[in-house]
This record gives sequence, C-alpha cells and structure tokens, in this order.
Amino acid sequence: MDTKELYREILNEHNINPVHKSEMTSPSLTCNGVNPSCGDEITLNIKFDESGEKVADASFTGSGCAISQASVDMMAELIIGKSKEEALKLAEIFDRMIKGTVTDEELENLDEAAALQDISHMPARVKCAMLGWRTLKEMLGVK
Repeated sequence: MDTKELYREILNEHNINPVHKSEMTSPSLTCNGVNPSCGDEITLNIKFDESGEKVADASFTGSGCAISQASVDMMAELIIGKSKEEALKLAEIFDRMIKGTVTDEELENLDEAAALQDISHMPARVKCAMLGWRTLKEMLGVK
C-alpha cells in the first residue's frame, strides 16, 4: 500500500466512523464554524478538566464533505489531554502544513492529521480541511 492510499484510508475511516462526532453535555466552550464556499458547518465543543487548563474532551456535530468531517475528528483526537497553548500550537503546525512550510519534525506532532498534507495542492479543499482548526482558534480567542 503506497502512502497516498494509506492517507485515503485514514481520511475515509475518520469520515465514515468519526470517534468524536457527538453531542456533548455541559461543554466548557462551544463555537460554530462555517465554510461558506461549500456549506460545511460544524459545532465544536470542548470540555476542560477541573483545573481549566487541559482539554478533557472534545466533540463536534454538523455536516460537510469528507475532508472537513475527517479533519475535525482528527483534530479533536489530537487536542484531548492538551493545554490550550498546546492545542493552539497544533493548530499553527496544521496551518503551516497546509501552507507547505512545516518541518518533518513538526509534522510528526499532527499524527493522523498529517494525512491531509496533500490538501495544500487542492486549493478548493483547503478551507474544508481548515474548518475545524479555524473554529478551534476562534474558540480559544485567536483570530
């Protein structure tokens, strides 16, 4: 199996069987994200631990293309257990991956989300992949 096929498998798995696509009871933060160019919509929910510093849980609801749904599911998986600062750093690394300026070492931090690296060659799909990450940054106060 070549790398591109493996990446397609990862993307399909997160789209067809998203682990974090569900309603959340009593989230600490909720933010809606919309991609007006294609109609993808999500509601991102985060629950922090008792200290308010670490992400204890993350989930999303909404609808959209396979790329937007898989990307936000991978993002939710990555940020659980991370501090707000660590989550924002991952979002920055993802941004740079899409822009083609990420290092191989940084790319390893994205785990399965690195499967979306080739999206940078498909300009019409970039906003789809970025929807969850952009919503996370907005939620945490970064414009």
